[in-house]
Amino acid sequence: MRKTLVLRPLYLLSSSTFFTPSTFINGGTLHHFLSLPTPKSHTTKPTYLFSTTSLLPPPEWIEPYIDLSDVVSPHKKNLQPSIWVSRIVEILDDTPNMEANLTEFCDKYLIKLTPNFVSFVLSSTQVKGMPDTAFRFFNWASKQKKYTHKLECYANLIDVLSVSSDVGRIKIVFNDLKRLDFVMNVNCCNCLIKSFGNLGLVEELLWVWKEMKGSGIEPSLYTFNFLMNGLVNSSFIDSAEQVFDVMLNGRTRPDIVTYNTLIKGYCKVGKLAKAMEKLKEMEVTRVEPDKITYMTLIQLCYQESDFDACLSLFHEMVEKGLEIPPHAYSLVICGLCKGRKYAEGCTVFEEMGRRGCKANVAIYTALVDARVKSGNVEEAIRLISRMKSDGLEPDEVTYGAIIDGLCKNGRVDEAMDYFNVFKQSGASTNSTIYCSLVDGLGKGGRVDEAQKLFDEMYVNGCTRDSYCYNAMIDALVKSGKIDEALALFHQMEDEGCGQTVYTYTILMDGLFKHRKNEEALKLWNMMIDKGIAPTSASFRVLAIGLCLCGKVARACKVLDDLAPMGVIPENAFENMINALCKAGRIEQACKLADGIVDRGREIPGTVRTILLNSLRKAGKYDLAMKLLHSKIGIGYDRRGSVKKRVKFRTLLQL
Repeated sequence: MRKTLVLRPLYLLSSSTFFTPSTFINGGTLHHFLSLPTPKSHTTKPTYLFSTTSLLPPPEWIEPYIDLSDVVSPHKKNLQPSIWVSRIVEILDDTPNMEANLTEFCDKYLIKLTPNFVSFVLSSTQVKGMPDTAFRFFNWASKQKKYTHKLECYANLIDVLSVSSDVGRIKIVFNDLKRLDFVMNVNCCNCLIKSFGNLGLVEELLWVWKEMKGSGIEPSLYTFNFLMNGLVNSSFIDSAEQVFDVMLNGRTRPDIVTYNTLIKGYCKVGKLAKAMEKLKEMEVTRVEPDKITYMTLIQLCYQESDFDACLSLFHEMVEKGLEIPPHAYSLVICGLCKGRKYAEGCTVFEEMGRRGCKANVAIYTALVDARVKSGNVEEAIRLISRMKSDGLEPDEVTYGAIIDGLCKNGRVDEAMDYFNVFKQSGASTNSTIYCSLVDGLGKGGRVDEAQKLFDEMYVNGCTRDSYCYNAMIDALVKSGKIDEALALFHQMEDEGCGQTVYTYTILMDGLFKHRKNEEALKLWNMMIDKGIAPTSASFRVLAIGLCLCGKVARACKVLDDLAPMGVIPENAFENMINALCKAGRIEQACKLADGIVDRGREIPGTVRTILLNSLRKAGKYDLAMKLLHSKIGIGYDRRGSVKKRVKFRTLLQL
């Protein structure tokens, strides 16, 4: 129910000046005029705007531009929006009372918002990043009397919601849109296809496409590109290829954006060959690739470890005079360093400096890591000094690389110096750095220091993984502390750290060396029961241990048991014969050689060569010469009609 106007005399400023409700409303100053004070000295008789029985005029529908003819003006983009736009946007503050404030404001100034106005506000930059506010404003506007949203309102709201990936609300709004009988237009279609495409909502995307075609709207290049983007984002690469072929053979030809979108799709599913084909096709269709094209391809080549292709694409960018982003340098240099092509990586690094592009921490770290792994620690240290002179501070990955390199080269003291500098910088140490130091100290025989760092890891909350445990267990075993190593082995289970085949191999080797043969066998059986596949190294430890304790037959049986598991250790018999010869157990070595031949596991000539080499390595030159000049293994003895191969065990009888 409308309120009755409170009477207030309004004096005419001149005989020719008159005020009407529309004057107040369009000028935006109705409240101002109604609140003017009555002049104290005025001889003119007051004129009342309305009679004492009249009601307020009906609210006026306002447009985003004051003059409605401006809406269709060709120079609309140069026009300033109505003052009402900024006033309404100010109220959109997402507070609990926002809707009530909007209602109060519109009632106060006798206005209502047209669909054009609502659409304009929803498309404004102020509302673009406020999805909740936009959704609430959209719902509030729909409750105005005699109001119906137009298609642009739905399209702009969906565009706002797509920025925040609010798929739930988008589906609600879209379902409402589908129930209404709107006449589609190209701008709204493009807006909807772009929004749905960015989110990969293929079902909604195809609905808009179908409606657009049904309305006789010819898709533009932008429409095709938005559609391609949506299909690619949803990994519908085959469908994107079909759309691309339609464009290639139709009136709307693909542009650089179309090609980049399809190449992005190929990269998304790892089809490097097809992506490279499109790059070559661009030359035929005379579409010039840009830096985005090359960056996308370089990224894929890096992921596929095709570092030569990364370098080739980089050179193409240089030849074409394209801007090379820092990330491109990073991918190429890091890729070449990973591929152990340090010289090429350094060349690109120097080229980067000549072009005035500053290297980042990741590039320096890749170069340091490559130098360390190639054994050139001094060059790695010089790179760190250069990095600091460029105003960059090494991060934990850089320190991890140099510390690991120093430890692997036996320069543990220098590694500890870098470690202390890193801790003094206030950075939090990570597990990788600790593991490198524990391994380096352990291999250097400094077990107590390694144990101290190993315990410090737990205190500092660093995860002690299987690699770190293995390094500590290996250090304890090599220092003769087998019981402490076994205690650490059981601690791994308590902390939920997975034991690896390397863990078992280290412990079995230590137990055999301490003549705890049965315990070593128990560990082997435990490893098999847990489903941990043995390696050639683990079997070599077991086989040599069993052979040295006189259980050659047991070792052969274990080898037979491994065959059904698909584990065929390489050089198994060679290692066993070597171990026996080295231990001076020539007779057992000869028996093992005979058993190998009898079972047909190796041809006699190969076994003879293995035994010859083992005798020579063990310093048994006299026996080696006897074997060399005999028919053992390759010759035959005749006893009547019976022909038998000369056994290896006859070596000791000659």
